[in-house]
Amino acid sequence: MSISLANVNAREWITKTREGVKPWTEFFNFNKFKVPKSVAPVPKRVVRNIEQFQSNYLFVFGGLIVFCILTSPLLLVAIAACLGACYIISLKNQERKVRVLGRELSLAQQYAAVGLCSFPLFSLAGAGSAVFWVIGASFFVIMLHASMYMTVEEAEMIELEMEEVQTL
Repeated sequence: MSISLANVNAREWITKTREGVKPWTEFFNFNKFKVPKSVAPVPKRVVRNIEQFQSNYLFVFGGLIVFCILTSPLLLVAIAACLGACYIISLKNQERKVRVLGRELSLAQQYAAVGLCSFPLFSLAGAGSAVFWVIGASFFVIMLHASMYMTVEEAEMIELEMEEVQTL
């Protein structure tokens, strides 16, 4: 899939993020999930796992956004209405410039008007609570994974301990 963004930085970030996705079998390797023996290694574990699985966590966040939108029909209708209005504006501007009260409006001004008019619609649809639900659920899922998934160093230490027990 080719990316046709005008902004070079955005294109580079998307490419870097896409390349940084670890295999999902590694992400969901339940053999590497272990409750830490104490609270001390948790911050180090969280930092290492966030560095290692940053792109995967971004996909988890995106998945929760999609889940939230699909399970909220009113929010889905509000988004469709807003996107539909933007599409109609783009079609109208291809034919001729839109004039209001004898004054020509730029495309950006028209999109701003759609955005302003959509605030009450999104408010009625519960977009604010959906945003906070997505943030909270993402934080919970990501922190749960990051705190329970053993780092490479911890896995090597456990393997060494197992080898020592087997040689005794």
